[in-house]
Amino acid sequence: MDTLPRNEHAEQVIAALRRVIPRPRSELDFVSEYQLIVAVILSAQCTDERVNKVTPAFFEAYPGFQELAETIPEEVFPLIRSISYPNNKSKHLIRMAQMVQGTFGGRLPETQSELMKLPGVGRKTAQVVSSVAFADMDALPVDTHVFRVANRVGLVKRADTPLKVETGLKRILPRGTWGEAHHLLILHGRYTCTARSPKCDKCAIAHLCDYGRRLERLPGPIEGLDSSRGKYWCRTRNTYFDVPVTKRDRYGTRQVACPKCGSMSVFLTKTGVTTKKVRDYRVV
Repeated sequence: MDTLPRNEHAEQVIAALRRVIPRPRSELDFVSEYQLIVAVILSAQCTDERVNKVTPAFFEAYPGFQELAETIPEEVFPLIRSISYPNNKSKHLIRMAQMVQGTFGGRLPETQSELMKLPGVGRKTAQVVSSVAFADMDALPVDTHVFRVANRVGLVKRADTPLKVETGLKRILPRGTWGEAHHLLILHGRYTCTARSPKCDKCAIAHLCDYGRRLERLPGPIEGLDSSRGKYWCRTRNTYFDVPVTKRDRYGTRQVACPKCGSMSVFLTKTGVTTKKVRDYRVV
């Protein structure tokens, strides 16, 4: 895999994901552009499942931009109180609807730049809406799942911001696949390449994954360590200690190290498990 050109690597990743995710699409429930933008705004730092539980009552109370523009945050809040940041989102939703009504004649703007003028709409939200509602081929939204999977698999290299991930993916994926790739990576991250305890044993792209390969290279547990002699054991010096130092490895990950020799070949004495960590990627 290391010898594959990056565009070929990406092609194989997308092809493998297509085989296990035959219908990649948004899991938000909506039937109109209005419902889509409301649902996407609500979904920021919240699960689609939770949003889908809230939106039926919301859309019954506010069936369109006009009705939402004429209400107040105190009336919206009870309907979305189980959503993350309900106070801010109540205000954003109303101001968004008011701007659509006042500035755009009651119709949702179609371009990313105009969508980003709406309150509560950042780059990711604008790209999701423009891609899903208006088939914008220039959109490749990067959420926390896309960010994590793209970095883990090695589609991008040490891309530490969503914009860097977006730019990197656009360099190696054909333009006509960006919307599809967005949904494939999201769904793979949501159900397989999860933030905690990824299901590497069930992963369709494990053989293409930098993160999985590095996990496999971690040393196995060591038996027979004496925890009464210290919390940690250094394999390099065959010595026990309680207070480690930390060092950064070649990938930039901070690792536990031996205070005497600086070795990162350190194990927990209670379990015999290595303290080494594989670099992971989260949106900051």
